[in-house]
Amino acid sequence: MTIKSRDNERFKLARLLLKSKYRNKEKKYIAEGLRTIELALEYGAKIEYVFIDRQFSKNSQIIERLEKNTKVFVLDDVLFKQITTTENSQGIIAIIEKNEIRIDDFNSEKHKRIVVLDRIQDPGNLGTIIRTADALGYNLIVLTKGCVDLYNPKVVRSAMGSMFYMDIACCEQEKALEILRNNNIQIISSYLETKNNFEDMKYSSKTAIVVGNEANGINEYWIENSDLLVKIPMFGKAESLNVAISTALLMNKIK
Repeated sequence: MTIKSRDNERFKLARLLLKSKYRNKEKKYIAEGLRTIELALEYGAKIEYVFIDRQFSKNSQIIERLEKNTKVFVLDDVLFKQITTTENSQGIIAIIEKNEIRIDDFNSEKHKRIVVLDRIQDPGNLGTIIRTADALGYNLIVLTKGCVDLYNPKVVRSAMGSMFYMDIACCEQEKALEILRNNNIQIISSYLETKNNFEDMKYSSKTAIVVGNEANGINEYWIENSDLLVKIPMFGKAESLNVAISTALLMNKIK
């Protein structure tokens, strides 16, 4: 089936999902790119339907595989360009149901390596942190209030499939702290003003790494409530590292 009208309900929903408030309302989001959508299928994400453009519609074998799992619609190229979020689109977009967990679903047997994100703003950074946490064997990512929307299309692309099965919860920082304290999780925060070199410290078998906003670092709440403040020493002239890079270094050490 080819969709040519901008009044089509599926197309109208996709356009709405470009905005965070409608992603929250509809409990759905957009994922773009063939590999991302293949991983969504592989990891059991609930794909409502897929749009492809005319060029992609020539890939009959891929389309046949997709149609075994979901509905596929050819979208008029003019309409497709209105919902793509990449400059060089591969011509395939999926509408996927959200699969968030609640922080109250915390599992002390499973969630022993945790990353808490304090007001991370850049979607590329968030997606990279999710992907890296997955690669390094972390079990839970917690986004506190003020972080970029988890389902921003750039976050979805940058996470490269990891968000389809990683446990990710969004909550207030006070609730996150309560859960961590109640489950005897060591809270380790990245903080430039401490003297504690992250490589010299001893860590518990159950840890939560807290990393902060790209411009301002962690807020006062986490400084006051952490069990340990650590920093990555700088040996060159750079004053700081990109938050995704520094988080990766900390995760690789504290695992």
